[in-house]
Amino acid sequence: MPSHFYAVTWDQLHRDARALAWRLIARGPFRGIVAITRGGLIPAAIVAREMEQRLVETVSIISYGRGEAEWTELGKPEIIKQPVAAGDGEGFLLIDDLVDTGTTARVVRALLPKAHFATVYAKPAGKSLVDTFITEVSQDTWIMFPWDTEPQFAVPIAKREKPAEAE
Repeated sequence: MPSHFYAVTWDQLHRDARALAWRLIARGPFRGIVAITRGGLIPAAIVAREMEQRLVETVSIISYGRGEAEWTELGKPEIIKQPVAAGDGEGFLLIDDLVDTGTTARVVRALLPKAHFATVYAKPAGKSLVDTFITEVSQDTWIMFPWDTEPQFAVPIAKREKPAEAE
């Protein structure tokens, strides 16, 4: 279970995805973009718009479980849809929201070894698998993306976390 939670708002995600596009423009031009679904769809759309890229493909990989705790249980990755036009990835930009443990990244790297892989957020265990990212977060942080959350009351931090007693 994660030790920390980091909520990303729609505004922040948009700014971070635009920053990613800014960084990637110098690495182009690219023939197209491959979004890793589902998390990479929105960042890929923002990057595609900023880079004026019209060819957007998808690769669909299921790596989290399908049971009751599907958002926390990492399972064996399964490719359920491959990109059609990307070939081995040469000239393509591969976009995801986050690289975490690297489980999905390894599968996609094997599928598209020549693609330039970019994520908005990266954790230490997976960051070596991507070519470009914007923000690094600790491995024990669960990023809550805006499509996975809804606004609601939050208990003040002081009431949730008790400081460690001085020894």
